[in-house]
Amino acid sequence: MFYHLLYPFASEFQAFNVFRYITFRVGAATLTALFISFVVGPPLIRMLERLRVGQPIREIGPDHQSKEGTPTMGGLLILLSLLVSVLLWSNLDNAFVWTVIGVTVGYGILGFIDDYAKVTRANSSGITARMKLFWQTVIAFAVAVAIYSQPAFDAVLSVPFFKNFTPHLGWFYIPVATFVIVAASNAVNLTDGLDGLAIGPVMIAAGTFLVLSYAAGHTVIADYLAIKSVPGAGHLAIFCGALIGGSLGFLWFNASPAQLFMGDVGSLALGGALGTIAVLIRQEFLLAVVGGIFVIETLSVIIQVAYFKMTGERVFLMAPIHHHFEKLGWPEQKIVVRFWIISIILGLIALSSLKLR
Repeated sequence: MFYHLLYPFASEFQAFNVFRYITFRVGAATLTALFISFVVGPPLIRMLERLRVGQPIREIGPDHQSKEGTPTMGGLLILLSLLVSVLLWSNLDNAFVWTVIGVTVGYGILGFIDDYAKVTRANSSGITARMKLFWQTVIAFAVAVAIYSQPAFDAVLSVPFFKNFTPHLGWFYIPVATFVIVAASNAVNLTDGLDGLAIGPVMIAAGTFLVLSYAAGHTVIADYLAIKSVPGAGHLAIFCGALIGGSLGFLWFNASPAQLFMGDVGSLALGGALGTIAVLIRQEFLLAVVGGIFVIETLSVIIQVAYFKMTGERVFLMAPIHHHFEKLGWPEQKIVVRFWIISIILGLIALSSLKLR
């Protein structure tokens, strides 16, 4: 909005020329989202407490009964700060921005319905997994078809560390893109189990994709790094900056002991947003690298379920894997910080791959 309102006057007021630069608007979007989170957070927590929107705790697993009743649906805080900031600082003529906003809002609504069902039923079971997966797939498939249908789109897959290996998928790119978005959404959802656990890797992934989006949208930088040049993708860096700011603000209230839980309204939406950005800038494989914590959490559940069905025994003490470490006696804060450290390492590896090709 500010870009459209103020930049046209740059010829008369030279100071307005700063609105031309994506880098300036990335910083502004980050700070705006952070400020909104700090302002809105306390009254939102009070409202959720008044409405008794408390988090139901599963009876099985680690002892988290002390967290019973902590307000959930905190993802609303992230989404509000994120979306307002993006609308204020982005170029609203950019189709990529609206694509990510659409997925974020769509998955956020789905997560809100799931959270609402959990609260009203006073247990940890929301809508059925099949129903949730169905609507996630519908939204992701629609986005994948829209991306594939763009005239300038070529269904080439970028593979990290391999400069000349770029397989062309043709129409098969649609199910691949659908899978990436749905998988990212569910992976973040599975990771959201301890105070601050999911939001840290989300911020790190957003920071990594901020750099990747800006590079993909800058022809000279993209050519130098030998990555796919995607005109217009640089504006996704503003979305990533706003996501970092909103997540930092949420972490202020989500740090242990949490005053506010993310809920599915946040985890489904943020995962879907990251997956969509990865698809738009053609870095699907790098999402699996920088989001390695999400991949590990998801694989731990798949392995646990599959092995139990085959043998009746368990590989982990409990899945997802962060609960396994809890069962081993690790303090919650140690698990969270160590997972953050791993995420930072993976983010650096992902960025390093741009030159190790």
